[in-house]
Formats: sequence, structure tokens, C-alpha cells
Amino acid sequence: MTVLEQPGSSRHTSDLAGPPPAWRPRVDPAPLLPDAEPYRLLGTDAAAGLDPQLLKRLYTELVRGRRYNTQATALTRQGRLAVYPSTTGQEACEVAAALALEERDWLFPSYRDTLAAVARGLDPVQALTLLRGDWHTGYDPYEHRIAPLCTPLATQLPHAVGLAHAARLKGDDVVALAMVGDGGTSEGDFHEALNFAAVWQAPVVFLVQNNGFAISVPLAKQTAAPSLAHKAVGYGMPGRLVDGNDAPAMHEVLTAAVRRAREGGGPTLVEAVTYRVDAHTNADDATRYRTDTEVEAWRAHDPIALLERELADRGLLTEEFATATRDGAEQLAAALRERMHTDPPLDPMDLFDHVFTRQTGQLRDQAAQLRAELDAEAEGHLETGTATPAQEARP
Repeated sequence: MTVLEQPGSSRHTSDLAGPPPAWRPRVDPAPLLPDAEPYRLLGTDAAAGLDPQLLKRLYTELVRGRRYNTQATALTRQGRLAVYPSTTGQEACEVAAALALEERDWLFPSYRDTLAAVARGLDPVQALTLLRGDWHTGYDPYEHRIAPLCTPLATQLPHAVGLAHAARLKGDDVVALAMVGDGGTSEGDFHEALNFAAVWQAPVVFLVQNNGFAISVPLAKQTAAPSLAHKAVGYGMPGRLVDGNDAPAMHEVLTAAVRRAREGGGPTLVEAVTYRVDAHTNADDATRYRTDTEVEAWRAHDPIALLERELADRGLLTEEFATATRDGAEQLAAALRERMHTDPPLDPMDLFDHVFTRQTGQLRDQAAQLRAELDAEAEGHLETGTATPAQEARP
């Protein structure tokens, strides 16, 4: 027996017309839908209107970013980094995310987004400190307006929403840009963050770098949605689908989304269609789940090559400019290499710093116990005239 068949139920046609008006959506879904194809500028007629200085700035950052990626990957082979998740092939997404923000804004990166932090001005060694295994974060987030690199998938997204919502309540002119991979969209934090952001109209931009795989799991096994950008509509925000290897297109879309958020328009979800050319990390064997043919096809759509073609066609890729760009990238790599080959000073007592604002009783007890052990060890070495391991590590 259905509800309508219960005793006393009315069977009039007017009662079967549908639910009352209160069900209707708060916004028209049509403007929220992404384009059917990823938005592009390079290779289209619209490219002619692009600012030459912007193109050269993007190119410089892409080349620096590629060299940074290759150098960081080499450091893992030399034992100077424990792990490195490369963004080779994704540099346009990383650079555009950094350049779209104002100094007062906040960047919320995932573990793969050290290049975005470096492009925003962070010292490359500080950006790699977590992956080196020295500290949880190698920089002051408040100084640089960059949240700590987030290794759990998507947990940085609710944090970005919280900061943006708090800034809006305070009247601060601040936007948060949160970066996540396609694998992160399968996490509950992703959906919770989008829902809160849309309900609160928080000034947040969500950038999903769809690089094809969540480690070895292809996107088709994660979602049946037409695109990840379509997920925005279910939460009441616009979804944008962009060619993630088209640096000017990425910059234009992200800049517009940041401006919209700052002006009170609420959040935007941007899906950048790109590709992870390197393996998930140096510990991954990507040949077990994808073919060389697939990788080579994406190399033909390399973000640097796409932008080089545009610069060359417009006479902007002069030998002088290209040489200066390469030299600058090599200088970055050389400085990074030299500094990463210097062992940092380590103090065991640092274990108890930056854990809580006010140290707990348990931590104080543990710190006192370690201090006593170090002092006893030092006294023993003083008697023998040798230095302790902790003393040797200190400058």
C-alpha cells in the first residue's frame, strides 16, 4: 500500500501534480554548468589579444618550474629527498594558481603543489623541507600566506573554506585558493568543503588538477560524472572546465574566479585537464598501469611547447629572452642542489616545538626526560673528550 492509498488519502489530480513550490532550487542551474570542452586560448583566434608581457612571465615561470621539477626528482635519487611528487607536465596549473592570487590571499596546496608555493615566492628549500623529512612544514604559513603542504587527501579544502569564511565575516578582502588532485575529489572532505563554501558563499576557488590518475587508479574508476567540473552544480557554484596545459587559459579562468570570489560572488570549482607525465612519486612504477604511448601523446601537448609556439609565432621568443630564461632556471636548480647537499643542523629538542601553542603536561615530561638523557650523554662524552651526536649536528 502506498502513501496515497492510505485511508483518508486524496486521489484528486491536483494532489498529484508535484511537491509544493518550496522544493525549487535557489539558483538557476544553467549558468553553473561547465563548457562541453575544456576552455582554451592557445591555438585559437583569442590568443591574438593576449598580453605579451603576461605570456613572457608565464613562460619564464614554466621553464623555471620544469627545471625545479627535474632537479627535485634528481635529489630523490641522490638520497637528499625522501620522496618527491613531481608536477612535470602540470606546470601551467601550478604557475597560474600562484599568479592569480594577490599578496593578501591564501594558497592551500596539496603535497604535490610545492611548485605553486615556489612560484608564489617561497624559498625552494623551505618548500621541500617536509619531503626531506626534517620538519612538518619548512616555512611560516602566516608570513607567506601558504598553508602547510597537505599529505592527507583533500583535508586542506575545509581549512580553506574556514579561513575564507572567517575573513569574510571579519570584512577582510581575502580569497583562498585550494588545490587538489582528481583522487581527492573522491574524499568526503572535498564534498563537505564545497557544500559549506556554497552555502556560506565563502570566497574560495577550488582548483582540481585532473592528471588522470589517483596513483594507479584512473579517473573512470573514480567517477561516472561527465566531468569533475560538473560536480560544482550539485553544490550551487559554477564549474569551469579548462585545458590545464594552456597557461594563459588557466591564468584567465583562475584570475576571474578569484575576482568573483573577492567581489562577493562566492566559490568556483575549476577543473584543469592535465596529465602527470612522471610517476606518482619516485617510489611508484607507472609502467604497471599506463602505456608509454599514452605518455608520449601527452608530451605532444606539453604546456611549455604550447606557449613556445605562441611566443615564436608572435616574435616574442627571441634568443636573448630564451637564453635569459634558461639561465635563470639553471641558477635556481644550482642553488637548490647546493643547499640541499648541505646537512641541516638538527636539535632533538625541536621535537617538542610547534606541536601545541601551550605545551601539554605530557610533552613537558617527555621534553624533560629527553633533556636529562642528552645531558647525561654529554657528561659522558665530556669525560672521554668526544662530542655527542647532537653536538656534532649543531653548527
